[in-house]
Amino acid sequence: MNQIDLNGRHAVVTGAAQGIGLAIVERFLMSGASVSLWDRDDALLKETVSGLNREGAVHHMVIDVTDAEGVADALKQTERAIGGIDIMINNAGIAGPIAPSWEYPVDAWREVIEVDLNGVFFCCRAVLPGMRERNYGRIVNVASIAGKEGNPNAAAYSAAKAGVIALTKSLAKETPDLSISINCVTPAPVKTRIFDQITQEHIDYMLSKVPRGRFLEREEAAAMIAWMASEENSYTTGAAFDLSGGRATY
Repeated sequence: MNQIDLNGRHAVVTGAAQGIGLAIVERFLMSGASVSLWDRDDALLKETVSGLNREGAVHHMVIDVTDAEGVADALKQTERAIGGIDIMINNAGIAGPIAPSWEYPVDAWREVIEVDLNGVFFCCRAVLPGMRERNYGRIVNVASIAGKEGNPNAAAYSAAKAGVIALTKSLAKETPDLSISINCVTPAPVKTRIFDQITQEHIDYMLSKVPRGRFLEREEAAAMIAWMASEENSYTTGAAFDLSGGRATY
Protein backbone atom coordinates (compact mmCIF):
# COMPACT_ATOMS: atom_id res chain seq x y z
CA MET A 1 0.00 0.00 0.00
CA ASN A 2 1.36 3.42 -0.96
CA GLN A 3 1.68 5.88 1.89
CA ILE A 4 -0.37 9.04 1.35
CA ASP A 5 0.64 11.91 3.62
CA LEU A 6 -2.41 13.43 5.31
CA ASN A 7 -0.66 14.24 8.57
CA GLY A 8 -2.21 17.26 10.27
CA ARG A 9 -5.21 17.32 7.94
CA HIS A 10 -8.80 17.32 9.17
CA ALA A 11 -11.39 15.47 7.09
CA VAL A 12 -15.12 14.88 6.98
CA VAL A 13 -16.52 11.78 5.28
CA THR A 14 -20.27 11.51 4.74
CA GLY A 15 -21.99 8.14 4.56
CA ALA A 16 -19.04 6.98 6.64
CA ALA A 17 -20.56 4.17 8.68
CA GLN A 18 -20.17 1.52 5.98
CA GLY A 19 -19.06 0.71 2.44
CA ILE A 20 -16.83 3.08 0.50
CA GLY A 21 -17.18 5.74 3.18
CA LEU A 22 -15.77 3.48 5.88
CA ALA A 23 -12.91 2.37 3.63
CA ILE A 24 -12.04 6.04 3.07
CA VAL A 25 -12.09 6.69 6.81
CA GLU A 26 -9.76 3.75 7.45
CA ARG A 27 -7.36 4.87 4.72
CA PHE A 28 -7.35 8.46 5.98
CA LEU A 29 -6.62 7.39 9.54
CA MET A 30 -3.71 5.25 8.34
CA SER A 31 -2.47 8.32 6.47
CA GLY A 32 -2.42 10.48 9.60
CA ALA A 33 -5.59 12.53 9.22
CA SER A 34 -8.14 13.38 11.88
CA VAL A 35 -11.53 12.25 10.62
CA SER A 36 -15.13 13.05 11.41
CA LEU A 37 -17.61 10.39 10.33
CA TRP A 38 -21.00 11.74 9.29
CA ASP A 39 -23.92 9.37 8.83
CA ARG A 40 -27.65 9.35 9.49
CA ASP A 41 -27.69 5.79 10.94
CA ASP A 42 -26.99 6.41 14.62
CA ALA A 43 -26.70 2.77 15.71
CA LEU A 44 -24.49 1.72 12.81
CA LEU A 45 -22.31 4.81 13.20
CA LYS A 46 -21.65 4.08 16.87
CA GLU A 47 -20.84 0.46 16.05
CA THR A 48 -18.44 1.53 13.31
CA VAL A 49 -16.63 4.09 15.45
CA SER A 50 -16.18 1.61 18.29
CA GLY A 51 -14.57 -0.86 15.90
CA LEU A 52 -12.10 1.52 14.27
CA ASN A 53 -8.38 1.12 14.70
CA ARG A 54 -7.68 4.56 16.18
CA GLU A 55 -4.56 5.55 14.28
CA GLY A 56 -5.78 9.15 14.19
CA ALA A 57 -8.30 11.36 15.95
CA VAL A 58 -11.89 10.18 15.36
CA HIS A 59 -15.06 12.23 15.70
CA HIS A 60 -18.60 11.40 14.59
CA MET A 61 -21.90 13.16 13.97
CA VAL A 62 -25.38 11.84 13.25
CA ILE A 63 -26.44 14.03 10.34
CA ASP A 64 -28.90 13.98 7.46
CA VAL A 65 -27.16 15.67 4.55
CA THR A 66 -30.50 16.77 3.08
CA ASP A 67 -30.89 19.23 5.99
CA ALA A 68 -28.91 22.30 4.92
CA GLU A 69 -29.10 23.99 8.33
CA GLY A 70 -28.22 20.73 10.05
CA VAL A 71 -25.17 20.36 7.82
CA ALA A 72 -23.99 23.88 8.63
CA ASP A 73 -24.42 23.24 12.36
CA ALA A 74 -22.65 19.87 12.13
CA LEU A 75 -19.71 21.53 10.43
CA LYS A 76 -19.39 24.08 13.24
CA GLN A 77 -19.46 21.32 15.86
CA THR A 78 -16.96 19.24 13.92
CA GLU A 79 -14.52 22.13 13.52
CA ARG A 80 -14.73 22.83 17.25
CA ALA A 81 -13.85 19.19 17.86
CA ILE A 82 -11.04 18.52 15.36
CA GLY A 83 -10.18 21.86 13.72
CA GLY A 84 -10.84 23.57 10.40
CA ILE A 85 -11.84 21.09 7.70
CA ASP A 86 -9.21 20.62 4.99
CA ILE A 87 -10.85 17.65 3.26
CA MET A 88 -14.53 17.02 2.47
CA ILE A 89 -15.57 13.67 1.02
CA ASN A 90 -19.19 13.68 -0.12
CA ASN A 91 -19.97 9.98 -0.25
CA ALA A 92 -23.46 9.64 1.26
CA GLY A 93 -25.96 8.26 -1.23
CA ILE A 94 -28.90 5.97 -1.87
CA ALA A 95 -29.85 3.91 -4.90
CA GLY A 96 -33.60 4.38 -4.96
CA PRO A 97 -36.02 1.90 -6.54
CA ILE A 98 -35.52 0.14 -9.86
CA ALA A 99 -38.33 1.04 -12.25
CA PRO A 100 -38.88 2.55 -15.71
CA SER A 101 -39.16 6.32 -15.64
CA TRP A 102 -42.88 6.37 -16.42
CA GLU A 103 -43.52 4.20 -13.37
CA TYR A 104 -40.89 5.73 -11.08
CA PRO A 105 -42.47 6.94 -7.80
CA VAL A 106 -42.33 10.72 -7.57
CA ASP A 107 -41.54 10.67 -3.85
CA ALA A 108 -38.65 8.27 -4.45
CA TRP A 109 -37.33 10.51 -7.25
CA ARG A 110 -37.32 13.49 -4.89
CA GLU A 111 -35.60 11.52 -2.12
CA VAL A 112 -32.78 10.31 -4.39
CA ILE A 113 -32.19 13.82 -5.73
CA GLU A 114 -32.24 15.22 -2.19
CA VAL A 115 -29.67 12.77 -0.83
CA ASP A 116 -27.44 12.17 -3.84
CA LEU A 117 -27.30 15.68 -5.31
CA ASN A 118 -28.68 18.29 -2.93
CA GLY A 119 -26.81 16.73 0.00
CA VAL A 120 -23.53 17.13 -1.88
CA PHE A 121 -24.34 20.76 -2.62
CA PHE A 122 -25.25 21.52 1.01
CA CYS A 123 -21.98 20.03 2.28
CA CYS A 124 -19.88 21.88 -0.30
CA ARG A 125 -21.74 25.11 0.41
CA ALA A 126 -21.02 24.75 4.13
CA VAL A 127 -17.33 23.86 3.91
CA LEU A 128 -16.11 26.13 1.10
CA PRO A 129 -16.09 29.46 2.99
CA GLY A 130 -13.61 28.08 5.54
CA MET A 131 -11.44 26.55 2.84
CA ARG A 132 -11.43 29.85 0.96
CA GLU A 133 -10.47 31.74 4.11
CA ARG A 134 -7.60 29.33 4.81
CA ASN A 135 -6.65 29.12 1.11
CA TYR A 136 -6.57 25.33 1.22
CA GLY A 137 -9.03 22.54 0.62
CA ARG A 138 -9.69 19.24 -1.08
CA ILE A 139 -13.23 18.17 -1.96
CA VAL A 140 -13.98 14.80 -3.50
CA ASN A 141 -17.55 14.09 -4.55
CA VAL A 142 -18.49 10.46 -5.10
CA ALA A 143 -20.50 10.34 -8.32
CA SER A 144 -20.97 7.16 -10.39
CA ILE A 145 -20.45 5.69 -13.83
CA ALA A 146 -24.24 5.90 -13.99
CA GLY A 147 -23.84 9.68 -14.04
CA LYS A 148 -21.82 9.41 -17.24
CA GLU A 149 -23.78 6.72 -19.08
CA GLY A 150 -27.22 6.52 -17.45
CA ASN A 151 -28.49 3.18 -16.22
CA PRO A 152 -31.90 2.00 -17.42
CA ASN A 153 -34.56 1.82 -14.72
CA ALA A 154 -32.41 4.02 -12.48
CA ALA A 155 -33.23 7.47 -13.85
CA ALA A 156 -33.17 9.28 -10.50
CA TYR A 157 -29.81 7.85 -9.45
CA SER A 158 -28.27 8.45 -12.87
CA ALA A 159 -29.59 12.00 -13.04
CA ALA A 160 -28.41 12.83 -9.51
CA LYS A 161 -24.91 11.50 -10.18
CA ALA A 162 -24.72 13.39 -13.48
CA GLY A 163 -25.64 16.45 -11.46
CA VAL A 164 -22.79 15.75 -9.04
CA ILE A 165 -20.33 15.69 -11.95
CA ALA A 166 -21.61 19.04 -13.26
CA LEU A 167 -21.71 20.54 -9.76
CA THR A 168 -18.09 19.51 -9.23
CA LYS A 169 -17.00 21.25 -12.43
CA SER A 170 -18.93 24.40 -11.56
CA LEU A 171 -17.46 24.66 -8.07
CA ALA A 172 -13.95 24.07 -9.38
CA LYS A 173 -14.32 26.96 -11.82
CA GLU A 174 -15.32 29.20 -8.91
CA THR A 175 -12.09 28.49 -6.97
CA PRO A 176 -9.23 28.20 -9.50
CA ASP A 177 -7.25 31.04 -7.94
CA LEU A 178 -6.99 29.29 -4.58
CA SER A 179 -5.20 26.18 -3.32
CA ILE A 180 -8.48 24.27 -3.47
CA SER A 181 -9.02 21.17 -5.61
CA ILE A 182 -12.57 20.00 -6.22
CA ASN A 183 -12.93 16.74 -8.12
CA CYS A 184 -15.26 13.80 -8.33
CA VAL A 185 -14.85 10.09 -8.84
CA THR A 186 -17.10 7.93 -11.03
CA PRO A 187 -16.92 4.39 -9.66
CA ALA A 188 -18.45 1.22 -10.98
CA PRO A 189 -20.65 -0.52 -8.42
CA VAL A 190 -19.17 -1.81 -5.17
CA LYS A 191 -20.72 -4.67 -3.22
CA THR A 192 -22.07 -2.77 -0.24
CA ARG A 193 -25.44 -2.60 1.49
CA ILE A 194 -26.67 -0.35 -1.30
CA PHE A 195 -27.10 -3.60 -3.26
CA ASP A 196 -29.91 -4.44 -0.84
CA GLN A 197 -31.91 -1.63 -2.45
CA ILE A 198 -31.74 -2.99 -6.01
CA THR A 199 -32.79 -6.11 -7.86
CA GLN A 200 -30.52 -9.02 -8.80
CA GLU A 201 -31.43 -8.39 -12.43
CA HIS A 202 -30.08 -4.84 -12.17
CA ILE A 203 -26.95 -6.05 -10.37
CA ASP A 204 -26.31 -8.54 -13.18
CA TYR A 205 -26.85 -5.79 -15.76
CA MET A 206 -24.29 -3.52 -14.10
CA LEU A 207 -21.69 -6.28 -13.86
CA SER A 208 -22.18 -7.22 -17.51
CA LYS A 209 -21.09 -3.70 -18.51
CA VAL A 210 -17.72 -3.84 -16.67
CA PRO A 211 -14.87 -5.06 -18.93
CA ARG A 212 -12.84 -6.13 -15.89
CA GLY A 213 -15.60 -8.63 -15.14
CA ARG A 214 -15.83 -7.85 -11.44
CA PHE A 215 -17.13 -5.18 -9.13
CA LEU A 216 -14.91 -2.47 -7.69
CA GLU A 217 -13.41 -3.16 -4.27
CA ARG A 218 -14.06 -0.45 -1.71
CA GLU A 219 -10.36 -0.31 -0.81
CA GLU A 220 -9.57 0.48 -4.47
CA ALA A 221 -11.92 3.46 -4.32
CA ALA A 222 -10.38 4.63 -1.04
CA ALA A 223 -6.88 4.44 -2.52
CA MET A 224 -7.71 6.78 -5.39
CA ILE A 225 -9.68 9.16 -3.19
CA ALA A 226 -6.83 9.34 -0.65
CA TRP A 227 -4.51 10.71 -3.33
CA MET A 228 -7.20 13.04 -4.68
CA ALA A 229 -7.56 14.43 -1.14
CA SER A 230 -3.85 14.91 -0.61
CA GLU A 231 -1.67 18.00 -1.01
CA GLU A 232 0.03 16.29 -3.97
CA ASN A 233 -3.15 16.76 -6.01
CA SER A 234 -2.34 20.42 -6.42
CA TYR A 235 -3.18 21.09 -10.07
CA THR A 236 -6.12 18.97 -11.16
CA THR A 237 -9.52 20.43 -10.34
CA GLY A 238 -12.95 20.00 -11.87
CA ALA A 239 -12.12 16.49 -13.07
CA ALA A 240 -14.04 13.21 -13.00
CA PHE A 241 -11.64 10.42 -12.04
CA ASP A 242 -12.72 7.14 -13.62
CA LEU A 243 -13.07 3.98 -11.51
CA SER A 244 -15.31 2.01 -13.85
CA GLY A 245 -13.10 -0.97 -14.68
CA GLY A 246 -12.94 0.09 -18.31
CA ARG A 247 -16.65 0.79 -18.80
CA ALA A 248 -16.39 4.55 -19.27
CA THR A 249 -15.78 5.81 -22.79
CA TYR A 250 -14.96 9.38 -21.68
